[in-house]
Amino acid sequence: MSVFIEEEVVPEFDFDYKSLLEEVIEEALDYMDCPYEAEINVILTDNENIQSINKEFREMDRPTDVLSFPMVSFGKPGDFSFLEEEQSCFNPETGELMLGDIILSVEKVREQAATYGHSEKRELAFLTAHSMLHLFGYDHIEEQDRILMEKLQEEILQKMNIHR
Repeated sequence: MSVFIEEEVVPEFDFDYKSLLEEVIEEALDYMDCPYEAEINVILTDNENIQSINKEFREMDRPTDVLSFPMVSFGKPGDFSFLEEEQSCFNPETGELMLGDIILSVEKVREQAATYGHSEKRELAFLTAHSMLHLFGYDHIEEQDRILMEKLQEEILQKMNIHR
């Protein structure tokens, strides 16, 4: 597994956020039974930059907590079976599955942790698990999909012993 972390802002968390990002990503890959080594890019940014990206790609002119940019188009969320024939999804140098990019607003992590009354560590882990599910093809547009995503997110975090 390769996790590339780019810091547009340097978070001053009171925990090892790089290790946490890697652990949540690895737990999500294991939870989903991903049969491949994977490559994920994580960008830590601020509200201004994520708002610009949100406006450009989603036509929403407001900051958001996390954006996910999958590089794999899953026919069925979490179903990796089609990838054997889809070599364009793999890094030719490493052979790793290129899942995509996660962009996180450090400011939103802090804001939402305070709003929801839990730690910044829990909020960062939650947003990372949420984004990983998007990279696996899940969404939360329909109510039943939202319920499923929430269940999967919580199960991933519970396996890591991260609770509200």
